[in-house]
Amino acid sequence: MPPRRKLSDLDRGRAIGWLQDGVAARQVAQRLAVAPSVIIRLKQRFHATGRVQERQRSGRPRVTTQREDRFIQRQAMQQRMATANNIRQRLQATTNTVVSGQTIRNRLHNFGLRARRPVRGTTLTANHRAARRAWCTQHVRWQRQQWAQVLFTDESRFCQEPADGCIRVWIRRGERFA
Repeated sequence: MPPRRKLSDLDRGRAIGWLQDGVAARQVAQRLAVAPSVIIRLKQRFHATGRVQERQRSGRPRVTTQREDRFIQRQAMQQRMATANNIRQRLQATTNTVVSGQTIRNRLHNFGLRARRPVRGTTLTANHRAARRAWCTQHVRWQRQQWAQVLFTDESRFCQEPADGCIRVWIRRGERFA
């Protein structure tokens, strides 16, 4: 197993305690399953600042928490046709977090979701519907034994109305018919 790159606050405190008790940096690294360089940098930072917390990072801080990111993902998976702005509005109503639609799209892209046009199925005409209704009424009283002898091989997709092409669906790679 490759060593971890980051330590939790608890592990950082443990490491400093062990180092102050005289345990070698390599042994501390082995106990915490990290590279020795991580412990050495932690020791240097503690001697320089007196703290074990990580320094402030450069760049813009994230607007959403991990919990809000999971909320965004769950909303997109439950309602595949929801737009980024709809998800943004739900997030704002639920958590009072104000983000842009682009932030929502970025988070969904991080989860592997992309907005794609749904697969179009064959549109059913009035004749198709009438033929299906007649078939159903003809077979409505069939018993279980009769249905056991039927093999359905038609896996075609049908739409009640033609898609206008503007609707997009959040899907993962390989989820064509989701």
